[in-house]
Order: sequence, then structure tokens, then C-alpha cells
Amino acid sequence: MTQNTYPRALRLLAPADFQFVFDNPPVKAVTKEVTVLAKPNSLSHPRLGVTVSKKRARLAVERNRIKRIMRESFRLQQHNLSGFDIIVIAKPGITDLDNPALHDLMNYLWRKLSKRCKQYQSR
Repeated sequence: MTQNTYPRALRLLAPADFQFVFDNPPVKAVTKEVTVLAKPNSLSHPRLGVTVSKKRARLAVERNRIKRIMRESFRLQQHNLSGFDIIVIAKPGITDLDNPALHDLMNYLWRKLSKRCKQYQSR
């Protein structure tokens, strides 16, 4: 049975971890509202970092809502993304999405990213 938890080990915490992914990420998935960058890591599990700037969502409650939904969708899809460090970046228009629309968008991006990660690993 797949364990769908989100422990500390599945998070990008240090600025160096974020910079590692930002430096020439080989796998990307992009929509109008969200960009997802991924880079292989040396671990057997994925790690997630989420960035939602004040410029994209002015109110803290909005930023927290967006991050919470992104983390929750990752928690449910993590078994498809093993061995990658992933950063999710919010873009303009993210606050216009309601919770179900944002959840659907993230599910679409996880499927797209999973497919691209498998293609990258098979090279």
C-alpha cells in the first residue's frame, strides 16, 4: 500500500536546495498560472518546494491557501515522481482560481511532469 504522507524529508527547506533546482532544471511543466521545475536528486523519493510571492497573491490567506492545495495534491501524487526535486512557482492569475480548479490544474501538472520525468530518466 502506498503511503501518502508529507513528512519533513519530502520538503525542500534550504536555499541551496532551491538553488540546485533553479540552476538549469532539465524537466519543466508550464501553464498560464503555474510553472513546475524538476531536477533529479540522489534520493529515492521526491522533494517539493512551493513559492508564492506577495506580488502574485497579496494576502497571506491567499498565499497559504494556494500553497496548501499544491502540497496536498503533491502528497497524493508523490508516488509517481520518485527521485526528483521539484519547485512549484505561482504566476499571475493564480488567485483567480478557486480550490477545485487549482486542484485540477495541479493534478494535470503532476501527470505532465511525471511523464516528462520518466522520459528524462529513460535517456
